Amino acid sequence: MTEILLNVTTHEVRAAFVADSVLQEIYIERRLRQGLVGNIYKGKVHRVLSGIQAAFVDIGLERAAFLHVSDLQNATSDTDIRDLLQQGQEVLVQVYKDSLGSKGVRVTTQPTISGRYLVFVPGMQKLTVSQRIIDESVRARLLQMLVPSNEGGYVFRTAAAMATQAELLAEKDHLPTLWSDVLRRSKQAKIGECIYTELPIELRLLRDKAASSITRVRVDQAALVNEMREFAKQHVPQLADCIEYHSGDQPIFDIYSIETQLQKALHRKVYLKSGGHLIFDQTEAMTTIDVNTGSFLGHGSQAETIFKTNVEAIQVIAHQVRLRNLGGIIIIDFIDMSDPKHKTEVLRLLTEALSKDSVKTEVSELSSLGLVQLTRKRTRESLERILCVPCPVCQQRGTIKSLETMYYEILRELQQTARHFSWPGFLMVAAPPLVEYLCAGPINRLHEIELELGRPVKLQVESTYSQEDYDILPIKE
Repeated sequence: MTEILLNVTTHEVRAAFVADSVLQEIYIERRLRQGLVGNIYKGKVHRVLSGIQAAFVDIGLERAAFLHVSDLQNATSDTDIRDLLQQGQEVLVQVYKDSLGSKGVRVTTQPTISGRYLVFVPGMQKLTVSQRIIDESVRARLLQMLVPSNEGGYVFRTAAAMATQAELLAEKDHLPTLWSDVLRRSKQAKIGECIYTELPIELRLLRDKAASSITRVRVDQAALVNEMREFAKQHVPQLADCIEYHSGDQPIFDIYSIETQLQKALHRKVYLKSGGHLIFDQTEAMTTIDVNTGSFLGHGSQAETIFKTNVEAIQVIAHQVRLRNLGGIIIIDFIDMSDPKHKTEVLRLLTEALSKDSVKTEVSELSSLGLVQLTRKRTRESLERILCVPCPVCQQRGTIKSLETMYYEILRELQQTARHFSWPGFLMVAAPPLVEYLCAGPINRLHEIELELGRPVKLQVESTYSQEDYDILPIKE
């Protein structure tokens, strides 16, 4: 059973999904950087690039939206984008992927209108069922309950499996009216104007998340509680009585130590109970997860120890992938296993653990090197990208030069400086760790430098410097 905790301030909304006191998912939306997925805009084609079969569309944002030929209505696999789009053409587009990193939003010319149970697709003229509904009898029952409307078709969402026919019919009639309003407003709209806005995050989560698994929704803003209750009564009546105001002095995210769990989700290393650990490295192209036995020695054979560590890692990986909202390509480097049965079982358990994720994830076969590739749908930034920025100290590399590397770098620069200037000596200003490294240890590195140069070298500590910062100045006579 799951609780939702909503921490609301003037500038930010944070929604935590908690199961058995453990943070499972976190949604963060800042007022100055709200998610745009679902919004519909009147745009204008800024540029068409036939080489990549895509176009950039001005929708009033800082960066132009990206529109690929595969996201064009009525396009086929052999369609040339130039046959459907020209520079300066006005288009109605919907955002389906938020801006990620340096990339602008991605848009489609096939808009949809989402409800609790159905997604209305204008012009589709057919019914389809979410792939997450795997029971064939349920799929067949749903397809018999509705027929497409003249305006378009429908996709049955996961929540539709528990809906009554009356609820489905009511939504079926309501969604086309919203689309008609979009079309009416688009005729008078200016380029870059948002014609249809998705629900705010607090209402969107009520609509989209499975109500049957939620036992309580706690909100720390009284005004929002009333708004959410009214919305729930109309769209998710089974949740209306579960929404309550958190009025205590204790911050709502302290109830289950959410802040602490959030901080841990930003750590590169995650420890396993057995003593093993995982290493998460997130780059622009992919995320890698390395599984290590660490201090875990086990009580059986080496093969059993490795297998147990890999199995333990699976549940933690599935949880961390959801919590960190990792998307795109994910490579898991399991500890090498020699037993084919162990390999098969690890892959089966991984697929099973990831199947509980609401975000679609594809799992590849286990390679001969012990690598498994996942592809997880990415529509919003990861937790790290939302809460962190690249490190200015390491020039966004994620690492900094070692003290030994800095020692050799400084020695080379001192040698070059000595060749060009006849200074009587050198003053080196550096960070405390670097100064200590040059003076400490069995080898007096500072003395070695002075012998190499044939001139004195004095050190000065500058606590504001990073490990890679230093200055070389002349000693005054």
